[in-house]
Amino acid sequence: MSAGEPMSRPDVIDGGSADQSPDLTDLVIRMDGVSVRRGPTTLLREVSWSVEEDERWVVLGPNGAGKTTLLRLAAAELHPSEGTVYLLGERLGRVDVFDLRPRIGFCSYALGARVPGDEVVRDVVVSAGYARLGRWREAYDQLDLDRADSLLQALGVFSLAGRRYGTLSEGERKRTLIARALMADPELLLLDEPAAGLDLGGREDLVTRLSALALDAEAPASILVTHHVEEIPPGYTHGLLLREGGVVAQGLLPEVMTEENLSATFGMPLLVQADGGRYAARRR
Repeated sequence: MSAGEPMSRPDVIDGGSADQSPDLTDLVIRMDGVSVRRGPTTLLREVSWSVEEDERWVVLGPNGAGKTTLLRLAAAELHPSEGTVYLLGERLGRVDVFDLRPRIGFCSYALGARVPGDEVVRDVVVSAGYARLGRWREAYDQLDLDRADSLLQALGVFSLAGRRYGTLSEGERKRTLIARALMADPELLLLDEPAAGLDLGGREDLVTRLSALALDAEAPASILVTHHVEEIPPGYTHGLLLREGGVVAQGLLPEVMTEENLSATFGMPLLVQADGGRYAARRR
């Protein structure tokens, strides 16, 4: 491991000298001056960002902007090279991340690729309660099974509960994984490019369901990473734009999603349209 490289599986690590913790009331995430480096490459640069309990954030930027690195910090999967990260009131480096991670629902392509193709869909979801990818010998009570079924119903895949995961379409797999991410009733929901690889119909169906989830007052704080403004669901409240590891703009979504900001983020002149909470962009 090279100097300054973040660890991929941190446990409890001394975060440095004792200091006074900031006010974390109502915050699920707080990052102060966070940078992440791997060898000579800087993946994130001096990012400061806060997420409150009732907020739904979209993180937008081109390939290599640092979006997935940011999400992995929020998932307690790695530590910053510099700066401090607080998740759910706990500071990374001073908390056992294996206690912290079950409080965070995480849906990503990498996770989906690890699910055995012969696993039953209902078991993919219910096994999240034991942090497993599918059932083994653990026992689940009826409340667990009922919750898994209700989440599959809400995501529109309850009819597939008895199917094998490997037989599902890409859109059906994405909705199954989101149901899994919600199974443990997380305090924070992280969605890494949930619409990637979907056709137009699959994307629109997913955006509609994510919009319903975002508008649910009982849903957890959510962060959705995407490359495309068309994938932002109505109901998302805030935006964070990244380019080359740095923040271009952040704040309320209508104030962030401007032609000037998006042009700077993607490095080309863009026209941006907003209609009914949906966005579209094309080159000027």
